[in-house]
Amino acid sequence: MNKPTIYQKIREAVDSIHKRTDIKPDIGIILGSGLGDIGGDVTDAVTIPYTEIPWFHGTSVEGHAGKLVIGGFHGVKTVFLQGRFHLYEGYPMEDVVFPTRTVCGLGIQTLIMTNASGGVNPAFEPSDLMLISDHINLMGDNPLKGPNLSQLGARFPDLSEAYNKDCLETFQNAAGKLGIKLHTGIYAGLLGPTYETPAEVRMLRTLGADAVGMSTVPESIAANHLGVRVAGISCITNRAAGMSGQKLTHQEVMDNSKKGAVNLSNLLRSAVPRLVHKPSAANGGKQS
Repeated sequence: MNKPTIYQKIREAVDSIHKRTDIKPDIGIILGSGLGDIGGDVTDAVTIPYTEIPWFHGTSVEGHAGKLVIGGFHGVKTVFLQGRFHLYEGYPMEDVVFPTRTVCGLGIQTLIMTNASGGVNPAFEPSDLMLISDHINLMGDNPLKGPNLSQLGARFPDLSEAYNKDCLETFQNAAGKLGIKLHTGIYAGLLGPTYETPAEVRMLRTLGADAVGMSTVPESIAANHLGVRVAGISCITNRAAGMSGQKLTHQEVMDNSKKGAVNLSNLLRSAVPRLVHKPSAANGGKQS
C-alpha cells in the first residue's frame, strides 16, 4: 500500500471536519500560548479535539488546548485552532504546518496567526501587541522543502508580501478606532525551546527584528504557498533576554499573554468582520 501524500492527508482531515459540520469558514485564526480563550466568543460552535482529526496530534505545551473550534465569530464564519505544534517538540515540519494546511483546505480567505513573543525592540512593553509586517526565518527549516505538490502551490512561491497589506491596514484602522496601542514590526522565528541568549538578542536587533518567537513562520509560509492571505499579531509577553535583568519563564509568558489577550480579543472582534471579501456587482457577484 502506497504512503498517502500530504495532499491526500489534508483531504482526509478536511473530509472528517465536514462530517462534523457544514459550516464553510471565511476566516481562520491560530491562537498561540495563553490566547486560546478568545475562541469562547464563537456562536453555534462545533468543537473537535485535535486527537479526533486524522493526522493531527495532541498538543503538549501549556497554554495550547489542542482543539479546533468552528462557528460564527461576530457575524463571520470562522475556524479557530486553539493551540499549535512546534518544531522544538520534535515534530517534523510537515506535522507542524498540517493544521494550517487543513484549515486552508476548508476554503478560508484569510488566516490570522497570533503568538506570544519576546520583545526585541526596546520600545515594546510586556502585554503590548505587534502587527507582523514581515518575518525572518532563523529556524533552519522550511515547510516547502522536498518534492513540491502542484495541488498545494508553486515550487518557488513569492514572499515579498508574506503578510497581506490590506489586512495590515484593516487591523491598524481597527486599533486606532478602539484606542489600542498596536506596534508594527518584524518577527524573527527561532527553533527553541531555549529562550535566546543576550548575544542572540543583540544579533536579532542588528538584523532588524522587533520580536522573537518559536512559531508562526512555518504557518505563514505554508498558507502563502496555498494562496491564502496572511495576517499575524504578536502579544509581547516579556522583554527578550538581557533587556530586563531578569530570567525568563514560561509562567511570565502565560501571565502577560492573558493581559494582552483582552486587547487582542477586542481587536479581532472589530477587524474580522472587515476582512471578509464581499461580492460586488462589478465582478458579477463573484468573490475576488
